[in-house]
Amino acid sequence: MKNILNILVIALFLVGCSDAGRKLPIIGHPTITGNDTVYSTIKPFTFLSQDSSVITEKTFDNKIYVADFIFLSCTSICPVMTSEMKKVYDVFKTNPDIYFLSHTIDPENDTIPRLKAFADALGVNSHKWFFVTGDKDHIYSMAEKSYFATAYPDESSPGNYIHSGGLLLVDTHKHIRGVYDGTNPKETERLIADLKILLNEQFTR
Repeated sequence: MKNILNILVIALFLVGCSDAGRKLPIIGHPTITGNDTVYSTIKPFTFLSQDSSVITEKTFDNKIYVADFIFLSCTSICPVMTSEMKKVYDVFKTNPDIYFLSHTIDPENDTIPRLKAFADALGVNSHKWFFVTGDKDHIYSMAEKSYFATAYPDESSPGNYIHSGGLLLVDTHKHIRGVYDGTNPKETERLIADLKILLNEQFTR
């Protein structure tokens, strides 16, 4: 019996070591320059948050963050996405190395006061989870070219918009490291697990 327990302890230790050494893939369209592989990064941006603060890519320097694209009048997948994102936020809300970024794809209607009221109703820290608005073409371009996501108006769709339902994990180097179905609780669990792996990779000294 003692030998079996010893084997189990060793097995658990090895699994722990294996997990600690794991690295997430980098997602995007890499280019080869000489002997170097250059991966896609999030392009520069400028938006305004629910607090009217200017939010740029530099806001996320040395931070891991989770991003998505939603709109407040959405009655289909957006409420579920926000609920799943909130689960992730609740796990990491005291961790200073992780931020959250939700872009509205309906900036004409999702004004700063509306975004503020929405964030306040969620009970989230406005210095950690940013609900941002800005020029709609800039938002759509960021979705397509930086996050490889879909976001555009479509009068034939519910709410008059089509958009991706993904939660996107971005590392401290502005690389996308994971995409998760924001309507699936199992995917939320996977995102939480991957965040822990990424924290270990980028912040463990």
